[in-house]
Parts: sequence; C-alpha cells; structure tokens
Amino acid sequence: QVQLVESGGGSVQPGGSLRLSCAASGFTFDNYAMRWYRQAPGKERELVAGISAVASITAYADSVRGRFTISRDNAKNTIYLQMNTLKPEDTALYYCNAWNILGTNRYDYWGQGTQVTVSS
Repeated sequence: QVQLVESGGGSVQPGGSLRLSCAASGFTFDNYAMRWYRQAPGKERELVAGISAVASITAYADSVRGRFTISRDNAKNTIYLQMNTLKPEDTALYYCNAWNILGTNRYDYWGQGTQVTVSS
C-alpha cells in the first residue's frame, strides 16, 4: 500500500523557518522523482520544488527560489522541504508527490498535506 505522510507544518511568524518531511512507503522510493506542491484557499495547486530520482537534481518555483531547499534521504525514504524567510503568501496546504514513468504507465502518488500558516 502506497503511503506518503507529510509532517512538520504549523504556524510561524513572517521571517521564520519550518522544515517539512514526507515519509514514503509502498513503492521503490529511489526510482521516483519527488515534488512539493502547495495550495492556498481559492487558488490552484502550485508546484513549489522538485528533486529527481537520479543525481537529486533540484528545481524551484521562482516564488521560493533562494528561500526553500528540497532534499531527499533515500536510506529513510523521506524528502524534506526546508523553508526559510517565510512570508504570509507562503501560507498554504503543502503536499508531497511522487511520480515515475515506466514504459507507457505513469505513476503519481499524493500525500494528504500539511498546513503551513505564516502570520504575525
């Protein structure tokens, strides 16, 4: 059974930091690219950061580049999102996503999300 379980969300003041974690199980984690998405109320889901399966190549949305860092620990089947210098506009439900393409099949798994609130 595939599971992605996010944790680490919470409430923080502007300028603060949080580290999100996503623990994966039920699939071959090393073979999957991993992403963090977020969705704020009334807005579409937004891709925040991604990390490749091979060589851990990373990419970021312009809105978070330089403030957020995505990483993965294949030994623990876990990815992280270190979020620094948080802004009120970072407030959203943050989701972990795993995806892979094998032949003609695409595999796409999602977690339930963890809430991040940035407010003074």
